[in-house]
Order: sequence, then structure tokens, then C-alpha cells
Amino acid sequence: MESFYANPEKRVDIEVNGKRYCRHSIRTHFITPKEDYIEIVKQYVAPLYQLGDVLSISEKVIALCQNRVLDMHDIKVSWWARFLSRFVKMTPAGESVGNPYKMQIAIDSAGLPRILLAAAVAAVTRPFGIKGMFYRVAGHGIAGIDGFCTDAFEWYLTKGILVPDKPHEVCNEIKTKLGINCMIVDANDLDVEILGHSKDLPYSIQDLKALIRDNPAGQGSEQTPLVLIRPATQSASA
Repeated sequence: MESFYANPEKRVDIEVNGKRYCRHSIRTHFITPKEDYIEIVKQYVAPLYQLGDVLSISEKVIALCQNRVLDMHDIKVSWWARFLSRFVKMTPAGESVGNPYKMQIAIDSAGLPRILLAAAVAAVTRPFGIKGMFYRVAGHGIAGIDGFCTDAFEWYLTKGILVPDKPHEVCNEIKTKLGINCMIVDANDLDVEILGHSKDLPYSIQDLKALIRDNPAGQGSEQTPLVLIRPATQSASA
């Protein structure tokens, strides 16, 4: 690789456990439902990949390829969804289930009783500074529901994106077919979650999170859902 690219206000390099790594944010075409993630990784990553690299893949890419997409016009928003969404605090990362459509997906996924329990637990624990209890109690990948916004692309205004199905298996398939170690991440500028990774990666989950803790893929219209991570000693000789 001749050079590493960082999105605006992001850094190429990062230090984890005393070692320096370089991250290359890879720009792709606008990925749409039912594309082949193997072909996407083969096209954009395989020519650059070296032994020792780790590929970070946005969960949205895999979810789109798996067609885990819901259209706003197919969702009937209930009274409960509209009511509960009013009490969700907006964060710099977005409104999440503060959007009535996302709340309706949460209700459809986990069931109304569980969502009411999650909301009650969140209401009790929030004054004590305990965050994220709604999503912990609700489960069902609800924290990862994306879409129904125009922050990046207008296409997402009427589309909801669910979390990927079987992310560990997807990563192992990519490793088997392309020889590329990878992880699927749900990242924003506030937090990072590793949804899946290829087996035998020489990093702990905490290390994998630390490698992308500043969300190098970006949060807007960067169109860089793939980030190639390389130990700095390797990048210097690349």
C-alpha cells in the first residue's frame, strides 16, 4: 500500500497496548441490498491485504448484503411506539429508538412486554447515571437498528437496517474464501461493539475495540465502511 487514508478529523495511526497501528479507510461504491459481501471485500480489500492485517467491516454493509432492510411504508407505527420514543434521550450518535419507526421495530423484535420492562428499568437507573439499560434488557440487537435518517444519504430516510445475521459465521466465511482476517463492528463516535470476528485472531475483544475506538470509518457521508488495520512496522515496509 502506497499510503494510508484517514477521514477528516480522524487519524491514520493509533496506539494500543504500547504498539502503533495504521488504519486505511477504504472508500467504496454506494452499497445496496443483496450485494455479495465476498465480492465487495475481494474488490476493495484483497489487493491491499497483507498477512497480519485486520479488516474492520461496518455492520451496515453486511446487513445490506443480507437484505436485512425494512421499508418505512411497511411498518405500522403503534401508539406505544410513538409514546415510548418520546422519552428516549437524543445523543450525538443519533436518536436510535427515539425514532418511532425504530421503536416499532424494537417492539416487533422483542415484544411489547419486554420493551416496557426495558423502558421501566431505564427510567429507574438513568437518574443514577447508569446508561444503556434499555438496550441490555431489550436485547434482540435493538441497539444496532440503523436508518430512518438523512444524516448521510437520502436513501436511508425511508429504510431501517437491522443488525447482521450470524456475524461470526460471515467473518469466518470471508477468512476461508479470501484469507482475510476481519471483524464486523457497530461503531459510532461514542462507542464500539464487536459483533463478530474471524476465529484465531491474535487480539482480545478489548484490543479490537481499541483499534477503532475513534471510529475511523466516520459517522456521516464518508462512504468508507471498510477499514484496513496494519501494525505500523508492516506499513512502514509496505
